[in-house]
Amino acid sequence: MVLIFFFLSLQKCGFSELYSWQRQRKAKQEFCLHDGPPYANGDPHVGHALNKILKDITNRFHVMRGYKVHYVPGWDCHGLPIELKALSEVKGAENLSPMEIRQRARAFAEKAIEKQKSAFIRWGVMADWANCYLTFDPKYEANQLRVFYKMYDKGLIYQDYKPVFWSPSTKTALAEAELEYNEQHISRSVYMKFLLLKSPPKLSSVIDGSSPASVLVWTTQPWTVPANQAVCYMPDSAYSIVKCATTGQHFILAADRVESTAAVLDTQFEVISSCKGADLADGSCAHPTIPGKVSPLLPANHVTMTKGTGLVHTAPAHGMEDYSVASHHQLPTDCLVDERGHFTEAAGPELKNKNVLEEGNEAVIKMLQAAGSLLKEEKYVHSYPYDWRTKKPMIIRASKQWFVNTADVKAAAQDALKKVKVIPTSAVNRMLEMLDRRTFWCISRQRCWGVPIPVFYQKSTGESLINSETISDVIKIVEQQGTDAWWTLPVEQLLSKEAVAKAGGHDVLDYVKGQDVLDIWFDSGTSWAHVLEGAEQRADTYLEGKDQLGGWFQSSLLTSVAVRKKAPFKTLVVHGFTLGEKGEKMSKSIGNVVDPDVVINGGEDHTKDPPYGADVLRWWVAESNVFTEVMIGPVVLNAARDDINKLRNTLRFMLGNVEGFNPETDSVPPAEMYIVDQYMLHLLQEYGSKVTEAYKQYDYSKVVRLLQAFCSKNLSNFYFSMIKDRLYCEEAKDPKRRSCQTVLAEALDIVVRSFAPILPHLAEEVFRYIPYKKDSEGVFRTGWINASTAWKKPGIEEAIEGACAMRESFLGSISGKNSLEYEVIIVIEPGLLFELMEALQAEETSSVSQLNELMMASQTTLLSEFPKETPADANIVKGTFLINLEGGDICEQSAYKVIARPIAKAKCPRCRRYTAESSSTPCPRCLQVIAAGKGST
Repeated sequence: MVLIFFFLSLQKCGFSELYSWQRQRKAKQEFCLHDGPPYANGDPHVGHALNKILKDITNRFHVMRGYKVHYVPGWDCHGLPIELKALSEVKGAENLSPMEIRQRARAFAEKAIEKQKSAFIRWGVMADWANCYLTFDPKYEANQLRVFYKMYDKGLIYQDYKPVFWSPSTKTALAEAELEYNEQHISRSVYMKFLLLKSPPKLSSVIDGSSPASVLVWTTQPWTVPANQAVCYMPDSAYSIVKCATTGQHFILAADRVESTAAVLDTQFEVISSCKGADLADGSCAHPTIPGKVSPLLPANHVTMTKGTGLVHTAPAHGMEDYSVASHHQLPTDCLVDERGHFTEAAGPELKNKNVLEEGNEAVIKMLQAAGSLLKEEKYVHSYPYDWRTKKPMIIRASKQWFVNTADVKAAAQDALKKVKVIPTSAVNRMLEMLDRRTFWCISRQRCWGVPIPVFYQKSTGESLINSETISDVIKIVEQQGTDAWWTLPVEQLLSKEAVAKAGGHDVLDYVKGQDVLDIWFDSGTSWAHVLEGAEQRADTYLEGKDQLGGWFQSSLLTSVAVRKKAPFKTLVVHGFTLGEKGEKMSKSIGNVVDPDVVINGGEDHTKDPPYGADVLRWWVAESNVFTEVMIGPVVLNAARDDINKLRNTLRFMLGNVEGFNPETDSVPPAEMYIVDQYMLHLLQEYGSKVTEAYKQYDYSKVVRLLQAFCSKNLSNFYFSMIKDRLYCEEAKDPKRRSCQTVLAEALDIVVRSFAPILPHLAEEVFRYIPYKKDSEGVFRTGWINASTAWKKPGIEEAIEGACAMRESFLGSISGKNSLEYEVIIVIEPGLLFELMEALQAEETSSVSQLNELMMASQTTLLSEFPKETPADANIVKGTFLINLEGGDICEQSAYKVIARPIAKAKCPRCRRYTAESSSTPCPRCLQVIAAGKGST
């Protein structure tokens, strides 16, 4: 029943047709916000709410401003996160065929998409929900392969054998963006010795053969020792040859690490001699676990002195820097670890099939101990990469993969990024630094739920085959059948004879299809090629969480710059993550997880989890400083609900008091208005300008602050209290009453439009209740704030603010008492301030003047001299007011005195002011209104 009511409400508001309506209208400008695709792998959460609502606020603002908005929601449908969840409850998942896995993954993704989509609609997100983009759509996949080939053709995609981050738990390579770092990971670190076989020539006089020496090495990954090919030193650093006080052995290590290493080994080192790292050149050591194997001493700039011994164990198959050293010195890069993270047969019978992070590590440590190479083992707590989905440790493992050569693209990408507007500005430096550190991007994955890398391999040589003919054939098939065809069709239907002949081959059957799929960051990172329209194919805005600085923002930038030499976005908006209201991460075990569905509809127990509605969720997003971490919880949501209720009270007052008013026939021109009414138009114009600018800067929390301040300070606390007498006691059509009704109508319109992008449901509800707008098309189809520049009158502020300063003096002198029980005498020496007050009250004494309305008294007297007779019970307050006109050209400080004394007249039974001759007879003003037969008795 609730859902039926909700959808009927949406239809009433016209939300479901709004996107298509604005796409069909004529507009001079277009605004494109490209939706970063969320993963189709679970239920909608508050992170989704934060992101989607921010985007919707942005889009609704631009619709109201007259732009034709282009916003196509999308989903990232491939990849490991979906595959793992789809197979999590399947027994014998490891025995499923690739197509069975793909079918299950697709079904899971489709189900998640529908669940997320219905939530996004419930949150009021405006879009054409029947036409979203999905990364498993055949046309999307075909466009992705076109981008892949363009990059390959430019030499920016290549295949190589090198170490990459490898997840044993999922048996695939991962990119850095798919890693999480566990700051409390515990490794079994070891100090070990490599016996010198050949002394460095420059140290031969110091190290004689009678006393054998060893180099001291420290590592946190003992399992990599069997793959050791060298020991590296820093050429420019100082090294020491020491003698161990406990064993008498001689060791070589960095001079800066002598004391700390001796302390760890619980001994003392006597420094025998010192040398430069470069003096270690041409030396070599015995491998600590493999008899007869030699490990040369080699220079390397990645060696640091902050921890360890200043000498680094080098296993090219298991370290990026190690691999660079090996490439430079032509060392072997053989990998002794398989895709499961187990030692291969080549590692030897003692290690074969052992898990390198568990029993394999233990076995290597025992081998070091047996060989007499182990000096110390200890637990070491440090930051270590984990698979972002399985939450299990990674390893670095050399394998044959496909890479994007980011080293050749990043300079152009950085230049392109510097031309992009980034909000907040601090985020651009973080992204530039990330790009700077990225020398390559591994884009191949050893899974089957994804877009295949469209490469064929020669059976006997393993040589890859990809050219314009092969890719053209594959793209045609994918466009019609989707990428399932890669697994369902035989190679002869995917690869043509002409393509094989062009490559110098003879028979199509000599080739097999590649089994790798593309990284999902490449999937989503090429979305610009499918979604963005026009010749430029460039979005005005990408808006995502800060994790996308190294994810979608970066992959989109790299692919676009590689293919087109330009960024796919003009503006990047980066928001923070959601946390519990105390700043802690959300966790089911803590019990602080906030479900947006429960926020809107309430939980099982409404006393514990009340239904707040979609607008409270949207208000929470808008009022938060989204450029840092965003807190949410019961206290935050209750405050948001209270804020909206206060706003509703302000709106209710305005709605009630424009009843019977028609702006077309009853409006009063600004020049004929009360000065306080003109002042309010001035404030409205200023408010409209500030709000518009805040929206343009994506600073929605500032919009909320401006809205709250205007409604509370300027409307409720000031203007409403001023005009109640005019609204309730003047004749219905009196120009004085129409004057403030004109302002209320303008204020209602401007205020509602100003919060409409944030609270669309409330805005449309208000518009339906405005008497003269009942046939209106609604707030979103009738434009943005229309505050005339003619309302701006800076000089008018001095008159009103001067009167308000005197009112504060008056109210302060009668603290806590009813101001209507008093009359006020204002004494100002002749000058600018007196002239301004005279504009508010021409006669000396009045109970109906504009000045008296502002003073909130029953009667006000304006004098230029202090009265000769002042009652003893009068309160006298002195003050000054600085008048500043024409930008400071006219400046005058004026003194004033405010005399408050109890009024002698009786309380009018109609208007409640003390202006009547007797308490049973209305005051002259009220009698006049009643006599006309048009006022309320």
